Amino acid sequence: MSNASPRLFGTDGIRGRFGEPPLDRATVTALAVQLAATLRERGNGAPPRIVLGGDTRESTPEICRWLAAGLGDGGIDVRYAGVIPTPGVAYLARQLDAAAGVVVSASHNPYPDNGIKLLDPRGFKWSDEDELALERRLGASSGAVGPVRDLPEGRPRIETDLRERYLRHLAGTVPGERPLDGLRLVLDAGNGAASTYAGELFERLGARVTLLNADPDGRNVNERCGSTAPGEMAARVVAEGADLGAAFDGDADRCILADERGTVRDGDAILYLWAICLHRSGRLHPPKIVATSMSNLGLERALAAEGIDVVRCNVGDRYVVEAMRQEGILLGGEQSGHIVQSELSSTGDGLLTALQIAWLRRQSDQLLSAMLAPFRRYPQVLLNVKVAKKVDFKILPAVTETARSVEDRLGEDGRLVLRYSGTEPLARIMIEGPEQVVIDALAEELAVAIRGDLGAG
Repeated sequence: MSNASPRLFGTDGIRGRFGEPPLDRATVTALAVQLAATLRERGNGAPPRIVLGGDTRESTPEICRWLAAGLGDGGIDVRYAGVIPTPGVAYLARQLDAAAGVVVSASHNPYPDNGIKLLDPRGFKWSDEDELALERRLGASSGAVGPVRDLPEGRPRIETDLRERYLRHLAGTVPGERPLDGLRLVLDAGNGAASTYAGELFERLGARVTLLNADPDGRNVNERCGSTAPGEMAARVVAEGADLGAAFDGDADRCILADERGTVRDGDAILYLWAICLHRSGRLHPPKIVATSMSNLGLERALAAEGIDVVRCNVGDRYVVEAMRQEGILLGGEQSGHIVQSELSSTGDGLLTALQIAWLRRQSDQLLSAMLAPFRRYPQVLLNVKVAKKVDFKILPAVTETARSVEDRLGEDGRLVLRYSGTEPLARIMIEGPEQVVIDALAEELAVAIRGDLGAG
């Protein structure tokens, strides 16, 4: 690996195909050795501790063994939680006074992919600067890392009490012994990390739960289910006469809802409802939330009517958290369902989000659809264009001219966001405006310009 190579870390850690660089054994163990050295240098002489866990992909235990072997050779005390949501590792890193948390997951991606996410002692994702420093260290040490012992099956040993500690933490975020008594819920675990957590958590708190897609086989994570495909969950809400439904992604840091009518409600709707409830109870100080450039203009308008401002940031939950911390804002999130309430979590937590919204619904005499009625989405189109390479849009004359024309025609009644995917060879076009047919046509105009300059064939 050289410093001229493509970045190892993307917008959500390392991501790739299992068995291929950077998720091959040699790279993963070398990364673990350099991570161990970095943490030892930061420490006070005592062996640094790491909390390790991951999702349900068939490759996750193998990658965890590779990581544990490299970390163990580097003098690290590895506490292994086995299958656990990403926010569970974040919570345990704080509780166990760990030097870092390491999560093996590819989030919402299909099963052949996997990834590695790094969390700091406070449960926040590593900064771009820290990731780059580790990446450079790995590049500089290429070939210098000796052989790392292979751990056998069953090692590292799963510490089952870590799961219970996380469940108790979640349950403790709402008051009372059975605060969800009488509530009927449909939960879609996406065959991911929420599979052995979701049903038990909500049933402990008194809810009647219909649990979907909680039988992971290593290959069915996110397969036509979970937060990226919430249709089955939404339909079951209606069929069961449930009060609401929630769907989670592979590592359960996202949550997508459905109201009692079966209408799917994304992260923008969750932000709206949570924000106004906090604001009306006098807890939203300052009266602002953080949302990304992709959040719907309707969120901004609906919150403005309540006296709540929206601070926009780049796409990525780490950027949401950074903006929240910089401005002292309590609540922030993404349309995709990553929601952070900083008093309760350091990162997006799908189970926590679903629990908080369920509790708000339980406290209300309104149905969820009525609670969300003031939030009206602007028509929106999201269009992905496959590209052969990623070039600054500003130096592409046809794209720049078309984008300017689109913005002029939208005026103040719409928005254009043009960006590249952080993990895939895609240009992403997002347009909002008063009329769907108009914005669909504008998006296609821009797509044609992008294909002309960057098309992947």
